[in-house]
Amino acid sequence: MGKVDQSMDKQPEPAPKPITKAEYETLATFRYVLRQFLHFSEEASTAIGLTPQSHQAMLAIKGFPNRDYVTIGELAERLQIRHHSTVGLVDRMVAQDLVTREPASDQRYVYVKLTDRGANLLEQLTAAHRDELRRIRPQLTLLLGTLEV
Repeated sequence: MGKVDQSMDKQPEPAPKPITKAEYETLATFRYVLRQFLHFSEEASTAIGLTPQSHQAMLAIKGFPNRDYVTIGELAERLQIRHHSTVGLVDRMVAQDLVTREPASDQRYVYVKLTDRGANLLEQLTAAHRDELRRIRPQLTLLLGTLEV
């Protein structure tokens, strides 16, 4: 026997619900609040002599699941940048004594770890970011609560 065409049994998908003006306003406000947080983050990084990208890299290293180091490829993925751009960033961070490179047992990889200086600067920034997130939490919670899923 041949295959039975199951497309006849499928119900047509309902038309998507139109996006309301209130949803546009909520999404626009949410994006605005996120942008304000990102601006805060950029300013905080710059104030202690770091680039925002260095700060993001340090956070990605410290916050990587289950270990305190990353490979260049993992860092590139976390930062959503190309491998060669990550190599350049790590080079600059090594020169600033923010991270070190350590050889992995598999010679195709190198591990990137925070130095004590990098860890101390990251801790300062993270404390400030935690405080800022606590400050904007009620607004974010309200905005997210108004979105219909």
